[in-house]
Amino acid sequence: MQQTSQATNAWRVLFLLFLANLFNFFDRTIPAIIIEPVRHEWSLSDFQLGLIGTAFTLVYAVAGVPLGRLADTGARRKIMGWGLAIWSALTAVNGLAWNFWSFLLIRMGVGIGEASYAPAANSLIGDLFPAHKRARAMGIFMLGLPLGLVLAFFTIGAMVKAFDSWRAPFFIAAVPGLILAVFMFFIKEPARGAAEAVRSATVAPLDRPLRRVLAIRTFWWLTLAGLTFNFATYATNSFLVPMLQRYFLMPLEQAAIATGVITGLTGLVGLTLGGWVADKVHQKSERGRLLLAAFSMAVAAACTGYALIAGRIDIGLFVGVFSVGWLFAYNFYTCVYTAIQDVVEPRLRATAMALFFAGLYLLGGGLGPVVVGLLSDHYSQVAMLAAGATEMNETFKAEGLHNAMYLVPVALTLTLLALFQASRCFVRDAANMRAGLAAA
Repeated sequence: MQQTSQATNAWRVLFLLFLANLFNFFDRTIPAIIIEPVRHEWSLSDFQLGLIGTAFTLVYAVAGVPLGRLADTGARRKIMGWGLAIWSALTAVNGLAWNFWSFLLIRMGVGIGEASYAPAANSLIGDLFPAHKRARAMGIFMLGLPLGLVLAFFTIGAMVKAFDSWRAPFFIAAVPGLILAVFMFFIKEPARGAAEAVRSATVAPLDRPLRRVLAIRTFWWLTLAGLTFNFATYATNSFLVPMLQRYFLMPLEQAAIATGVITGLTGLVGLTLGGWVADKVHQKSERGRLLLAAFSMAVAAACTGYALIAGRIDIGLFVGVFSVGWLFAYNFYTCVYTAIQDVVEPRLRATAMALFFAGLYLLGGGLGPVVVGLLSDHYSQVAMLAAGATEMNETFKAEGLHNAMYLVPVALTLTLLALFQASRCFVRDAANMRAGLAAA
């Protein structure tokens, strides 16, 4: 009876974590959709547009490390509740921005709020579900990512059109987040390590937690994989809508919906089916999850690369091919996030996830938008000079951004290589983790 009650609580908490994750990515996606109206209103370059995403992710990464350590020692429900309330409130304030710099500073504040959530939530999932169920649980949790994107890409364009203002979505998005934050404080937390087959009898804090995490070789390779993967995803999420608007001449609402299909709807299948497949291959081979992730990156790189190389093909074909690639790319989350849980002991998991996210966002998500933005401006100048023109126009801007997006399949290929290397040392590190728990 007690086990049934614990299982019921686990799924209830997971549903709440999923909802918060959904609003996390909904709020995070708004600037990527309204990016062209903002560019025209404040006469911004693509570098400045990329800087908005980069500033957010840099703050997110830096703030995540101490907040992740706090989640390993404090009440995770309070950390998540306050974080959700802060980022939702600042999302509303974002709608009041009066120039580029005010917009940038407010986005940095949103980043601090959101940084509190992921390490604590991942740590909680590790204590709610045993190893053989974690990939499915993580898949459900991460469904908040594509559903948040789908909801954002399918509705924000309509909001802008209905209110004739790019500011309206920020005000609307804040309301559900503030309501959900209240429920976070009532989560019933399990004991740390409660879902492990082998449990440590020690509950005292560990000394040198960062050094212990960084001593795990698999963790290094997974962080490198996350860095390159996040470079690709953040570059895509930041610039796919404007690329469709400029290169394929789509209106904002249609470009947003097409991007929602590519980066959102694919995740509903990828995370649901991917979590189930990842658990199955894990039962056959300990390193099966990471090999599945490496294979998925190969497909993702090939599909996104072809869609870009093909040039101005039919928009339906572009969306279809790019979507297949992104569907496989979603296997990264169910395979890699659970692999980290398998090689890091429970008392260090939030710290490990904070370090992992720091690598992802400082050098991956942080660089993706700004590097693509810089390259876009560069290639736009090249296109203008090649045409013998003296003034920049939208045709040159379209060519520049399209050429800069080739970095996406390149980054996915590098992710594939890092995942394969991680699979080579995973079995040993997972065994060391289990042995450490048994000896404690």
